[in-house]
Amino acid sequence: MNIIHNNTSYAIPKPFDQCYFGADPTKMMTIYNRFSDETFQASAKLPAFAVAIYDTIIGAERSEDYKTMQKGLLWFQKNFIDEYYVLLD
Repeated sequence: MNIIHNNTSYAIPKPFDQCYFGADPTKMMTIYNRFSDETFQASAKLPAFAVAIYDTIIGAERSEDYKTMQKGLLWFQKNFIDEYYVLLD
C-alpha cells in the first residue's frame, strides 16, 4: 500500500497497512510527546496515516510486541525522522 502526501509516496508495510487511517489519511494532526508535562512540551505535526502507525507502535510496546514496535520505529526513522526524534526517541 502506498499513500501520496506532499508529492511524496509513502510505502505502508504490513501490518500497518491494516490500520484505520480515517476518512482523510493526509489530514495533518498535532501529536504531543507522551512524556510531556507542565515543564516540557514537545509536539510534532503528522498526517493521519502516520498517527495511526504511531499509535500502533505505542500499543505494540505496551503489549510487548517488540517485533511490530521495531518495524514501526524503523519506518518512522526512514519516513519522518524529525518527528521520530520528538515523539519516539
